This record gives sequence, structure tokens and C-alpha cells, in this order.
Amino acid sequence: MSVAEGLSAVSHETEDVGAKYPTPAPSVFTSFDALKDRIRQHYELCSDYYYSLWGEHIHHGYFLEPEDTKEAAQLRLIELLLQRSRLPSGSTVLDVGCGIGGTTRYLAREHGCSATGITISGNQVQMARSLAAKERDMGKNDNDGYIKLGNGRVRFVELDAEKMGDFFHTPPNTASFDAVWISEAMSHLPDKKLFFRNAFALLNNGGKLVVADWFKAEQLTSAEIDADIKPIEDGMLLPPLCTQSEYVDFAKQAGLTAFSEPFDISKNVAKTWQVTEPSVFQPNA
Repeated sequence: MSVAEGLSAVSHETEDVGAKYPTPAPSVFTSFDALKDRIRQHYELCSDYYYSLWGEHIHHGYFLEPEDTKEAAQLRLIELLLQRSRLPSGSTVLDVGCGIGGTTRYLAREHGCSATGITISGNQVQMARSLAAKERDMGKNDNDGYIKLGNGRVRFVELDAEKMGDFFHTPPNTASFDAVWISEAMSHLPDKKLFFRNAFALLNNGGKLVVADWFKAEQLTSAEIDADIKPIEDGMLLPPLCTQSEYVDFAKQAGLTAFSEPFDISKNVAKTWQVTEPSVFQPNA
């Protein structure tokens, strides 16, 4: 509901900023492959704008104090996931749906991780590599496609997340990871059961799947789904949203066990939309 309210507040502004720009006709997807094509096209076109709006972290912030900035809250969400997962420094991490690589770089720079970010968007890969190159310490050269940041390193690959199992099990790309990290990206994936199976297959013994995502509430009525959930799914290019319990079931079916029980942070992240709203209308603000 907090997301829906945030979008509603934007659309109710008296000045119709969108009227200044051409609006493409709606395109109803007829298959999940068509949906993925729309998602790819969306991020190819919009990632530069999202960078101006959200910064390098295209995900919510976790707000605790009234004076928290968006940037501080976004980093706190990463640290919350690190705390809940107890991911050791120096881990090998696959960051799925990495966007422009903000989290990937943070894990490398601040926690010494060897981090691989994957995204379906070639534009995002180029932006992520460019931002990493700007951060790279002088005298530290790329190594096997990685860019060294602090005590860690990063690399970025254009890859459909649903194909990551085959990709990282096929030479010369064979790899396994201490953690598969996915923050606010799994909701885009049509076949979530496949994702959990692939994550399990790519994890080292004792490895962890770290997840933050958008969920619908349990036991919603048809009217509630039509009024509150479907507009979010349509507007955000999502297949049907799942509940938290469904994710837990998918994880168990794939062979994973719960290390940290899921919990709801909706109230702490809702402020993200409030603090980014001015930049929607003044992108340079």
C-alpha cells in the first residue's frame, strides 16, 4: 500500500509534467517472454533517469530517524541485509538484478567481497562498469574482467536472471558463490521457482540467499487485489506478486532452509517515495 500511495501522490500533482513529453501507447504483454522484453527496454531507456532520481542505489531506503537522508537510508538497507544474513567479509557474491551496480560496488568496497552483478540491461552494465572505473583505486588494474575496489572487486555481466544457472555452470563462466543477493528484483521474474532452484545450485556449501522484495499481503480479497495490487503490477512491469510465505515455500522446495525469518519493513521504507517525489518533477534537485 505504501508504494501505491507514493505513486498516487505523484499523479495528483497539479502540474502535469508528463504532458511535456510524448507518452508511448500502452503495450499489454501476451507472454512472460514479452514481459521480459518490456522490462529490458524499460531499463535500457530509463536507467539514466533513475540514476538522477534514486542515485546509484535503485532500491528503497530503510529509514529509522526523521533526519535520515535517502542515501543514508539506502545504505542502511544493505547493512540490514548484511546483518540479517551474517555474510562474512571477503565473500563471493552474485548480485542478481544489480541495476547500475550500487550494491555490488558497496559490497566490494566496504566488505571486501568479490562481487558479480548481473542485469538484463546492457545499458545498466555499461553504467555500472563506468561508475566502478571511476571509483577504482589508482594503480589497481582490472583482473579477469574484475575491477578492484578497496579490498574487493566487481564485475558486471548482461544476463537474464532466469538463465544464470546454465550460464555459471558452463565453461568458461563456471562459478559458485557464498551468497546470491537479490534486492527488489525477484518480483520482476516470471518463474520464481526456477530462480530459487538456480540460486541453490550456484551456492557453495553453507552459502546464503539474501532477499529483499515487494510482496502482497496474505489473504487479500479479489476486490483488494484489483484495487491495490494489479495497478502496481501493471505500472511496475511485474508478473503476479507473491506473498512472503510463498517465497519461503519456494525456497524450501529448492532445498534451502530459513536462516533468518522474513519480516515486514514496509513502514521503514515508505518514506523513500516521499523524499524522491520532488526530484520526479525537478530531476536535478
